[in-house]
Amino acid sequence: MDGAFRKINIDLLEEDVLLPSDLYDPDPRGVEGVLADAKNRSGEVRGLVSKGDIASALNVILTDCPYGEDVDEAKDITTSALLLILNSTRSTDISNLVKGLSGDHQDRLMAYLYKGMANLGEKSEISGSVLLSWHEKLTEVAGVGCIVRVMTDRRIV
Repeated sequence: MDGAFRKINIDLLEEDVLLPSDLYDPDPRGVEGVLADAKNRSGEVRGLVSKGDIASALNVILTDCPYGEDVDEAKDITTSALLLILNSTRSTDISNLVKGLSGDHQDRLMAYLYKGMANLGEKSEISGSVLLSWHEKLTEVAGVGCIVRVMTDRRIV
């Protein structure tokens, strides 16, 4: 039996192919701009965390997060900075920090929590219990709608 038919890429034959670029507008800063911005924000976050200003560090890192294609390095830098913040926070302070975030920042934080959960086996920067604790407190404050918005957002952080 000939198996050549299985090697045909039917997406090339179909006109209604939906590409990621069709789902959302690309980041207007460009690849180099996104990377430079991520590096600057990461440095600023490290300074704020060393001073103990976790609330400001969260606001800095959750503003204008990198998204889209070809910005994987910027995404990794931003994720590492956010994981540093999560690890540096006492569990008793999480609720107050989450309440101080805007709705958009709460949604972005939830997206990064899910990204951290997806990478638990690969990277040992953070433990699952820290992520789950943040998830619990964020869900209490932002509600289930936050989860739904993150799951349906096409802009992957």
